[in-house]
Amino acid sequence: MLEIIIYTIFISTILNVILKKFSIPTIIGYIATGTIIAYSFNLHEAIHNQDLREIAEFGVVFLLFSIGLEFSVKHLIKMKKEVFLYGGLQVFLTASFFTFVANGLFSIEIKSSIIIGAALALSSTAIVLKLLNENGDINKTFGQKTLGILLFQDIAVIPILLMITIFSIADNSISTLLMKTFLNAIILLIGLFLTGKYLLEPFFHQVSKTKSNEIFISSILLIVIGASFVSHQFGFSYSLGAFIAGMMISETTYKNQVEADLIPFRDLLLGVFFITVGMQLDFKIIYENITIISLLLPALIVVKIVIIFTILRFSTDKRSALKSSLSLFQLGEFALVIFELSFAKGLLDPVVGQILIVTVIISMIMTPFVLKNISVIADIFNRGKNNNDDLHIVDNESLKNHIILIGYGRLGKHISKLIQKNGTKYIAIEGDIQTVKEAQELNLPVIFGNASQKHILESVNIKDASAVIVSIGNSRKLTHICEVVNELTRNSKTIVKVNKFEEKDELSRLNLSHIIVETENTAKAMFDEAMKI
Repeated sequence: MLEIIIYTIFISTILNVILKKFSIPTIIGYIATGTIIAYSFNLHEAIHNQDLREIAEFGVVFLLFSIGLEFSVKHLIKMKKEVFLYGGLQVFLTASFFTFVANGLFSIEIKSSIIIGAALALSSTAIVLKLLNENGDINKTFGQKTLGILLFQDIAVIPILLMITIFSIADNSISTLLMKTFLNAIILLIGLFLTGKYLLEPFFHQVSKTKSNEIFISSILLIVIGASFVSHQFGFSYSLGAFIAGMMISETTYKNQVEADLIPFRDLLLGVFFITVGMQLDFKIIYENITIISLLLPALIVVKIVIIFTILRFSTDKRSALKSSLSLFQLGEFALVIFELSFAKGLLDPVVGQILIVTVIISMIMTPFVLKNISVIADIFNRGKNNNDDLHIVDNESLKNHIILIGYGRLGKHISKLIQKNGTKYIAIEGDIQTVKEAQELNLPVIFGNASQKHILESVNIKDASAVIVSIGNSRKLTHICEVVNELTRNSKTIVKVNKFEEKDELSRLNLSHIIVETENTAKAMFDEAMKI
């Protein structure tokens, strides 16, 4: 097993280094790694191992948690049309169409047809949201509509899985099962909501007072995994609990720091998920059914694009509707789970299931290439000048030509007052929660976070800032922050305060041209005062 892990890490690293040179997303590298490992070590049966599948699923769990962080309850209510209207229509119409085709044209039994139709209505949350986040498209008009539909699809997974259970039971306890599921859902939602509303803020407050990054990260993992486990115990997916937990944390002061600390775990586990997807590619099945797959895949893609485009066209411009439908053309990771579960319970013919699984995976492999070139593809079909889909509609995205103030201690507060007097827009990042709360009570733009983390700096649009002022006393931390800022902006607009000349020398390698030495300026000010006397 250790040998397989080493080979997996080695192959994925080498592949992704090579693919990145051609701007090909890492998702492709992970899927290819899974296929190579499966054939090299004959591991096609390993993917059916429940432990491995649950570990892989936690990549999607952490992704859903990070999505929840972006969606407070107020935000979800604000997006109710995108989620419940467009998302509901898309799932219902697409599932109904594919169910009719499977049953009417291919004479597949009605229960199996309903399952196939429901599964084919879903798209890949894991791939689409990861790429939209990386490309910065998630906050654009078409990105928000895409996100809304994906959120409804994820919610729809719950009744679909319940439907499979109902179809597979032989007794007459369906009404009892439905009632039990409804009660479980009410208890789960109320329990997580009350926990988030009354316990999370004081809990994180006590954790942040320790000033220990390890304790803070472990507390995040406790909440994510704990909420997922509770959700699973009530008969729902791990992802639902994680999503609700994320929404609850989004209402707290700690949202930005939680998101920054979570990213390494999310991306690592998503990598594991995509490797397991690659392990399911069976070239023997592809070869034996190449004609069916070649006809089935484009037909599924065209139908989904047409349905989604038609739904959105009445509420937005043609280009936005087209880009959203292109983003959601693929079949999703939950379809793999549904197909696996269905033929395990005898509801789906194994050969049909394998053909559908291969079709799903190929569509997922195509997705990064489509999303990477989505604007070019949209231009081919829509040559108009309407570019409303490229407008950002999230508050943070309006930050441009602003000043980022890192450190909100005594010096930082004085600097912020000067910035305000000048009428310039700014946002401050501070690691002390008490200071942040005091500032936010005064409605000042101060957020809690560790400025040495790239995601925190990106969340305040550092690349569009007019200046970055670093005013902290810890020289080691200051150097680390300047290194991260240098990676993002080449320190071309960074102003740093250091305590002594030795610290200035240490920063000389970081392209900093605006370094203010406190002792030098203090000495000069005192000398000037002496001369006046």
